[in-house]
Amino acid sequence: MLACVLPPLLAGCSGTPTPKAVSESEYNATDSNDRAGSLLGRSDDSVFSFGKDAKKGDANNNGGGALGVNAYLWRGALDTLSFMPLSSADPFGGVIITDWYQPPTGGERFKATAYILGRQLRADAIRISLFRQVQQNGQWIDAPVSQATTTEVENKVLARARELRAQSGS
Repeated sequence: MLACVLPPLLAGCSGTPTPKAVSESEYNATDSNDRAGSLLGRSDDSVFSFGKDAKKGDANNNGGGALGVNAYLWRGALDTLSFMPLSSADPFGGVIITDWYQPPTGGERFKATAYILGRQLRADAIRISLFRQVQQNGQWIDAPVSQATTTEVENKVLARARELRAQSGS
């Protein structure tokens, strides 16, 4: 059976051209600025740039830069939630998810999800969801989080974002 299947598979691969090896001189002849500086290629296209370049629309999108969302809100949310372990961060979708954080006092733990909803530095462009669990009989039980606490965290993110914008001179 294998003898019937293997020859056609191998024959199908024989027409595939082999990739051309690039010599060191050809590699060095390419523009090194296209490779160096960031994961995205050029060093001026950093994911975490604050958009100071006019061609990136600094004046028009309030620091959106290369991010899909407002860079100041993004950085403000990261800074504000930095005491919690980071689980996931999507700068293009604008979502930051933390892992559970247990304060030294114990008995409860917290988790946060931050949503940056736009490219402008506005109060309605940030939404924080907080989750709380308390330990009862050795198990974690979901507990409510007051709306005031959520609002307070959102305000801290906004304050940090405004501080970052003021520091950048925009």
